[in-house]
Amino acid sequence: MIRNQVVDPLFSQCPVRNVLSRIGDRWSLLVLLALHDKAEAMRFSEIGKAIPDVSQKMLTATLRNLEADDLVSRTIFPEVPPRVEYKLTKRGLTLIPLLNQLVDWSLENMGAIIRHRKKYAM
Repeated sequence: MIRNQVVDPLFSQCPVRNVLSRIGDRWSLLVLLALHDKAEAMRFSEIGKAIPDVSQKMLTATLRNLEADDLVSRTIFPEVPPRVEYKLTKRGLTLIPLLNQLVDWSLENMGAIIRHRKKYAM
């Protein structure tokens, strides 16, 4: 088994479940969108500033998972202190139009969704 590989025990061959379990967590989409918004490589601290409520531990884990899935690349520059930069890979860039559609849909529908949630909260 590959380190950090997510496999649904009931549907281990389902690519949709496998991929969504990785990018559908709390931070992955935000990291991908932050990297795209900057349009150039970003340092760890820049990503953290773009997503201020993510902890360093979770940001590290999220970046590792995105790198393992070839959605983000990590480049280490041999400097003192070492400089590390992250950017979207070609595969990561192909995901951005889909994420943008999800963001647009969310913005269009969030008001109605919140109103409906209030009906069920009583």
